[in-house]
Amino acid sequence: MTVNSPMATLVFDIETSAQSLENFDEAQQEYLFRECEKLADEAEKTAKRDEITRFMSLWPFTSQVVCIAMLNAETGRGQSLFVAEDFEEVPEETAPVKFIPCTDEAELLAQFWEAAKKFDSIVTFNGRGFDVPFVYLRSAILNVPISKKNWLGYRYATEPHCDLAEQLTFYSVSGRDGAARRFNLDFYCKAFGIESPKSHGVTGMDVGQLMAEGKFREIAEYCLRDVYATVELYKIWKERLAGIK
Repeated sequence: MTVNSPMATLVFDIETSAQSLENFDEAQQEYLFRECEKLADEAEKTAKRDEITRFMSLWPFTSQVVCIAMLNAETGRGQSLFVAEDFEEVPEETAPVKFIPCTDEAELLAQFWEAAKKFDSIVTFNGRGFDVPFVYLRSAILNVPISKKNWLGYRYATEPHCDLAEQLTFYSVSGRDGAARRFNLDFYCKAFGIESPKSHGVTGMDVGQLMAEGKFREIAEYCLRDVYATVELYKIWKERLAGIK
């Protein structure tokens, strides 16, 4: 990824997918579904089990990173790394953003950290609460060297990490129901006149199914749309709201 600015800013987003239950032994599965066994009603028990199974894609110890899309906020150039079971070398792309298939999660994370070390700062949407700790923990589990270990530093600073979900809620100043309550990226995009990444009919909830269907490139394209939207939201924040304390 080309870096032209001495203060280059990386905007990125990840997509995750739950691991198969077969990857966990009996004790781990008992732990994961312990809450289910406390319910007497079979329908409630099944519903609770389904709920936990859905949440497994959000936990780095039960899930995996299947895509990371990233852009240089200054130049608009970047790449979308994605895991593809039917990995094949693809011709070099000349577009500003390259789609790069990886054989597995470890290779994907290694390429991500190689690109990340060239940047001084990052921008995310809810990256402090999700994306950053997720890639840190998955990298540690897979023993992939982490090139940037300062992305979860002082919360009330925008360098090196500007989390737009924190900025647009002024660090959750008004709680869940106040004037600065948190909305999702789709809602903020529509409010500020930015094309929503959900407008193409794919959401993060579809990633597991797309993986099962072998539609790896579609995941990479969806993740990239999230990043494009985040870049536009960042520009608006920087022009209109940055510096408010």
